[in-house]
Amino acid sequence: GAAKAFSRGRTLCSGAVGTACICKMCKMLIALILLFSVGAAKAFSICPAWISPSRTRTPAERRAAPAVGVAAFAFGLPRNSHHVRKPTSLVASTLQRTGDATDETHDEGGGGHYGDDCEVLLLDHLNINHEKGRHDIVKAFYFDFLGLAVDPRKYENIAAGSKTLWANVGLHQFHLPEGKPDAQVFDGTITLVYGDLDTLIQRYNDFVDDVEPRFRPLKDTEFSLGVLDSDMMMVTCPWGSQFILLRSHEPDEDRAAHLGSQPLVDGHEPSEGLKMEDLTVFVENDSNLEGIGRFYEKVLGAVVVPDLSSESSISIAMGQSQTLTFQHHPDGSEKKVVHHDFSDAGDENYPANYGPHISLYVTNLPKAYQAAGELGVLYVNPRFKRRAYTEDEAIDQCMFRIIDIVDPLDEDRTVICRLEHEVRSAKTRDGKKYKSFPLKSVT
Repeated sequence: GAAKAFSRGRTLCSGAVGTACICKMCKMLIALILLFSVGAAKAFSICPAWISPSRTRTPAERRAAPAVGVAAFAFGLPRNSHHVRKPTSLVASTLQRTGDATDETHDEGGGGHYGDDCEVLLLDHLNINHEKGRHDIVKAFYFDFLGLAVDPRKYENIAAGSKTLWANVGLHQFHLPEGKPDAQVFDGTITLVYGDLDTLIQRYNDFVDDVEPRFRPLKDTEFSLGVLDSDMMMVTCPWGSQFILLRSHEPDEDRAAHLGSQPLVDGHEPSEGLKMEDLTVFVENDSNLEGIGRFYEKVLGAVVVPDLSSESSISIAMGQSQTLTFQHHPDGSEKKVVHHDFSDAGDENYPANYGPHISLYVTNLPKAYQAAGELGVLYVNPRFKRRAYTEDEAIDQCMFRIIDIVDPLDEDRTVICRLEHEVRSAKTRDGKKYKSFPLKSVT
């Protein structure tokens, strides 16, 4: 099955378009194949070097030539193969083509300083629970290993050793509240981009050698690393969530500091990670991917990026250089996928959701709210203090929520999948920039 998928990936990346975009389609596919090859390798105990690529070498040998996961060679991939990353240009060109085709066909809705159309500006953060009482693991993984930046708005919680932490990566964030009490494992993959991966490999070697006390909380967890080549590695977080780390060939463009940034603690360095390039959400294998694409276009004005999509996945533009991807689960047709965790502790109208959620910014909140209302997918999560039960409340709070994803062409409004979205406005009611919006300009 993996070989067949790999072959299909090469076919999809062939031709004039594929030559330019072999990057993400092939690379992400390879990553997913390798990530889920880990489980089989562990089961048969034949791939210890993939789980911990440096364990089979002495410290001196590791530092001279960091190991490459042996799973990479199973598919005949060269040790130093170079993959071209061009998601920014592909997403931007898709948005340009779409804009050219729709310039003269604006829909009604919103208006005023919100404009006529709605667009997604960026996917701001992923909210995922960490294990209660284990700030030491959060700090060791997100800040010490990944090199993300502590957000000053939650800095006091580090000293307290409890409650929510925010980890910043360029314009994007992870919101990391305490579980009740367990951590969540994100059923998908999280792709981050770095200027340099060698530092991360060295940190992993230090973790294996136990020469860095700051990494000791990661012992006896799910934490592991596998290196494909100098441009790509796969990391499993301490609780099992899967990360794909890519090396940037244009660090300044990927960090996009000229466009904006998340806040920084005084005296701290910016995050080593440059951006969250893609968030891939696994869905069941019979899920209606085209319907998911229509949903995002209808409600949020977000367009599908055909060059980054396939028969088993669909990628949706989150602004100019970021994607949200829905992919059929690699475990096959029998795999049940759940991204929500409803609790009885809700209100009379809505159950509280303790599952992961994503947050994104749009240009026209009223229009998005109205479109979500037409499809019957508006949601209020009683878990959070900010609750928008009406359009006016959504405009005042600069946010509303949805959780059900449905196909606008399906009159029965059958739920394709559930994933909570916090839809934020880049602008306040009076047209000013919303305080948490990380870009410098809202125009």
